[in-house]
Amino acid sequence: MSEDDRIYTACVLVIGNEILSGRTKDANIGWLAEKLTAAGIRLREARVIADVEDEIVRVVNELRAKYDYVFTTGGIGPTHDDITADCVARAFGVELVEDPEAIRRLLKNYADPKDLNAARRRMARIPVGGIMIDNPVSAAPGFQIGNVYVMAGVPRIMQAMFDGIRGRLKGGKPMLSRTLSVELPEGKMAEGLGALQNRYADLEIGSYPFFRLGKPGSAIVIRGTDKARLDTAIGELAEMMRGLGGNPVEDA
Repeated sequence: MSEDDRIYTACVLVIGNEILSGRTKDANIGWLAEKLTAAGIRLREARVIADVEDEIVRVVNELRAKYDYVFTTGGIGPTHDDITADCVARAFGVELVEDPEAIRRLLKNYADPKDLNAARRRMARIPVGGIMIDNPVSAAPGFQIGNVYVMAGVPRIMQAMFDGIRGRLKGGKPMLSRTLSVELPEGKMAEGLGALQNRYADLEIGSYPFFRLGKPGSAIVIRGTDKARLDTAIGELAEMMRGLGGNPVEDA
């Protein structure tokens, strides 16, 4: 495989009891999936785990060995249950230290230096060997160590952090996608879709059923990096749908 054909992979690790309890609804996975896809990076897994130190350490080590990139969200605030930075440092076997530049940035965010109390200073800790991730929204930084990128859980802050690190990420060919919707049930197309997938093993073909106005239908999504192959496969899919009595419409 040439360098141009290399597939870069990623996982999003969401850390926080509030997500698992249902109190907070995650808004980061979908946003990151779109950005990573555009960058030529395949999001292979998204995992949500609790604020349990041993579990976070274990999962971080598992995922950083498995994927090119690991993006964590949540758990880097000032309270006792914000333990992500501690756990990532432990996973890498390094010390977690207060960063002078992070302190300087936090101080600029408060009118009175006394407001930077002991709890808030926890947000200035970065593992030895880590690289700061800028936070233009609320100053408290994230960090990168190895292939692990530690970011805030608040969507607006996380998005600003990711925008800042986008230039650090190397990806492969962007994933392209086309979708045909048709008022045919999946079962009627299943055999043909299986045969199409066999002919186009380099493409991803997914079937997603729906009901509109009481009628069953399916949205068929074909994804791949080769535009010519994608266009040819879509043409064959449309022909198959029409042969089964459907009237396929391409989604914008």
